[in-house]
Amino acid sequence: SFALSQFRTVSMILAGDIGGTHARLALFTASAGALAIHAQQSYASHLFASLQDVIQAFLRDHPAAVEAACFGVAGPVIRNRATATNLAWEIDGAILSQALQLPPVLLLNDLAAYAYGALALPPQDCVMLQAGAAAEGNRALIAAGTGLGISGILWRGGRHWPMAAEGGHADFAPIDDLGVDLYRYVRAKFGRASFERVLSGPGLQNIFEFLRDTGRAPQPPELAAELAHSADIPAAISAHGLAGDYAICEQAVEIFCRYYGACAGNTALNFMATGGLYVGGGIAIRMLARTETQKFLEAFNSKGRLTAVLQAIPVILINNEYTGLIGAAHAAADSLATDRQLTIGN
Repeated sequence: SFALSQFRTVSMILAGDIGGTHARLALFTASAGALAIHAQQSYASHLFASLQDVIQAFLRDHPAAVEAACFGVAGPVIRNRATATNLAWEIDGAILSQALQLPPVLLLNDLAAYAYGALALPPQDCVMLQAGAAAEGNRALIAAGTGLGISGILWRGGRHWPMAAEGGHADFAPIDDLGVDLYRYVRAKFGRASFERVLSGPGLQNIFEFLRDTGRAPQPPELAAELAHSADIPAAISAHGLAGDYAICEQAVEIFCRYYGACAGNTALNFMATGGLYVGGGIAIRMLARTETQKFLEAFNSKGRLTAVLQAIPVILINNEYTGLIGAAHAAADSLATDRQLTIGN
């Protein structure tokens, strides 16, 4: 349902998907209503002091006459300025434009950019988890990764318009007695329990540690030794849980997927997403494409008197890790085609 406007001529677009773990940058050519990748590179975010440094490194390796630029940033974007939530970067679109001699730089919340990408993906990059009964109207997106992102996709004027939201930082809501104890554990640990403290890579680790520390599941000594030397503890927990190697990891993954489904259902209700709910992020690709789909959907649809409403909403898994990057390029192309800065989503 997302169609690009016709571009004036072949244009070079700089796009970025900036997260707490990775900063992905790419150059796209835009011509005749289509985008094509020209150059792409991923950087470890923590190795750079600022986004400006990342862009400079990228453009040194891939010089280009950039005509439009957009970056999706993991954090709230206000008046084209952003503070990355899981990264110590202050980002200002105007300063980037001036310092790097770029055209006006558009900043979007990373999930708004991700939503632009979701709307542009080909069918082969989308997996239908629940067919539902799609109706014309709003859509929504939820994506768990280093953090938890949420975006609305509003239906207006015959097209979909992504908008920013920070629902991942909303108060965590238990759905069962175990969840009440999990809430208390997370609140004691951080002073407040948000959904992101449970539904993210670090959130999966919090669930695991809750099970271990409260004696609900033992941690075998060999697993403790492995995790003590692991460079990515959430990934190890996820891999063992999906493989069925350790009961504590299996239980952590199950709890994660149930609460992911519950939060996704809340998101669908908040935006009345009759047109569909997209599920993205690396965690979703690993978990929901395999064995945990049913637990996710049971929690997604379990909304009491509104269960039938949820069951009619299509649930689509995004199976493309570069969706945010693609979306930033499409947002930049859209602003280029209309000769204006895109403001929705900021």
